[in-house]
Amino acid sequence: MVNGTGDRIRSVRERMSGAASASGRDPGDVALVAVTKTRTLQEIEDALLSGCIDYVGENRVQEAEMKRPQWSGATRTPWRLIGHLQRNKARKALSLFDAVDSIDSFDLASTLQRILEEQGENRILPVMVEVNTSGEASKHGVLPEEAEPLLASILGSCPLLRCDGLMTVGPLSDEERVVRNAFRSLRTLRDSLSDRLHVAIGELSMGMSGDFEWAIKEGSTMVRIGSALFGPRVIAESPGR
Repeated sequence: MVNGTGDRIRSVRERMSGAASASGRDPGDVALVAVTKTRTLQEIEDALLSGCIDYVGENRVQEAEMKRPQWSGATRTPWRLIGHLQRNKARKALSLFDAVDSIDSFDLASTLQRILEEQGENRILPVMVEVNTSGEASKHGVLPEEAEPLLASILGSCPLLRCDGLMTVGPLSDEERVVRNAFRSLRTLRDSLSDRLHVAIGELSMGMSGDFEWAIKEGSTMVRIGSALFGPRVIAESPGR
């Protein structure tokens, strides 16, 4: 495995295991999503061949559209869309991704439902509702108080979407207390929604390269790691999604 990717993956897994054990959790309960924005197919395949990656996470439909058709199929790792999805790219997203982790409106959810109905494949799409727990205007996601009506609408009107959990991006802060509070609020919201709506919402996708250990200690079941796995990005990002 080139450029130290194998060593970085082992280091991340060790840190994940340590954070889980420190909080009395089973390390096997936390999945690793490799964030592959700007990464080459070779880098992705090298990482997946380690056997330690649970999912591929792409931020942009446009980038996945360039990569997925060239995918060798050497591994069957599912691809998750972890970035904001525009409604006009919903059909393309459904052809590229196995799950959408960034549902932030009922309009988007109903668009995905309608396209799945049109396709008639009896496909159930795993999704997550993205929640803005930091309050930062630069971040996508519904406000915490908007999560319940959105989830209730999805459950009531979108039978081909299976809402597995909630997703959030931590605040831009180096203060552990601030970051962990945002993650804790998502866990609390998940538990509250499960009780009030009488539905199992198991997943909490939270934690990235700079804060995933704090996220795991607050209950994350899925961390999204890019630079800590692959090193600093060296490829210029393309515009658009």
